[in-house]
Amino acid sequence: MKQVLEVFWQFFTLGWISFGGPAAHIGYFEKTFVQKLKWIDSESYARLISLSQFLPGPGSSQIGFAIGLRRAGVVGGFTAFIAFTFPSVLLLYILATTNAAQDATWLVNITHGLKLLAVVVVADATLNMYKGFCKERSTVTICVATAAVLLMVPSLLTQMLVLIAAAVIGMQLKKPSEATPVLATKGGVNYLPLVIFAVLFAGLPLLTNSPTWLTLFADFYQSGSLVFGGGHVVLPMLQQALGDAIDTDRFLLGYAAAQAVPGPMFSLSAFLGADLLVNSPLMGALIATVAIFLPGFLLVLGFHGAWESLAAKPKVAGAVWGINAAVVGLLMSALYNPVFTSAIAGPVDMAAVIIGFFALRTLKLPIMAVVAGFIAFGYVMGL
Repeated sequence: MKQVLEVFWQFFTLGWISFGGPAAHIGYFEKTFVQKLKWIDSESYARLISLSQFLPGPGSSQIGFAIGLRRAGVVGGFTAFIAFTFPSVLLLYILATTNAAQDATWLVNITHGLKLLAVVVVADATLNMYKGFCKERSTVTICVATAAVLLMVPSLLTQMLVLIAAAVIGMQLKKPSEATPVLATKGGVNYLPLVIFAVLFAGLPLLTNSPTWLTLFADFYQSGSLVFGGGHVVLPMLQQALGDAIDTDRFLLGYAAAQAVPGPMFSLSAFLGADLLVNSPLMGALIATVAIFLPGFLLVLGFHGAWESLAAKPKVAGAVWGINAAVVGLLMSALYNPVFTSAIAGPVDMAAVIIGFFALRTLKLPIMAVVAGFIAFGYVMGL
């Protein structure tokens, strides 16, 4: 119970300050759970990132779920999800049900400051991971090539292809004795969550003429099962799934709000669920949120143990060695687009980022102090 409470508090705190999308979340998690708390070592953390890249669902939330799973079992995994997601779900539910102050200029200004914070956090995480996984000329080459390709041809398909290429290169270049040592485990595939995933995926669409809440669950579950690449990719999937059930302007308002609040982009489901189940908006928000996150978590439960076991094999360890370097390149590309391009509006913003990076990395100020500084900066600059 003590560990579950620790998981709740750490993720609940992060849920209120994790602005900037999946790349920034990876940075926040790395700073908190690898560097500060040491709940997980850097190699295991990199493997969780690579696993999340190959499974459909909300990438950063799957990483958080897996960290909670490692720390406090299945209860810890779902506790991490609830704690990290609650702030964004709450804010989007309030917006959906009250049409809360859409002209809140102060909120826009603070959000801008927190986007600058995301630049600092992603840059810090990228540098840490570069030092850990790009120690040879070959890994540096993989990292740089990955970043260059993703910057020139940004797409989900490109991301998948470069990760596969990095795995193949790692298997060829890295000799078994040189591969990054991995703690062997007895874990394997957990078939029960995979069976549940498959039954729901195949069975829910067959439930025609079902109650509205079940149709809502089915639509969001299908979307969560088919989304590779994180929150932004879920937009067209949900538009297609919901059709004319929700007004386009309301849909885009929810999407914009999901980018402005902390936490996962998939929390957009809370806004849409509340809108779609007008007689029971709270129930609609909860059903849609659970449905869209559930398939990704079932897949993590199914493959997490097997992934750790496979990573102990020499060839797979070589593939992970290559993927780790590619993940650093992926973070480099994300640092520029969308994190840098969506946050930096001019030289003053860039100066704030440089100072923030100095405060976090050299002065080693607590992350909450840096957060407070960027909130104040955003508010003051907007006056």
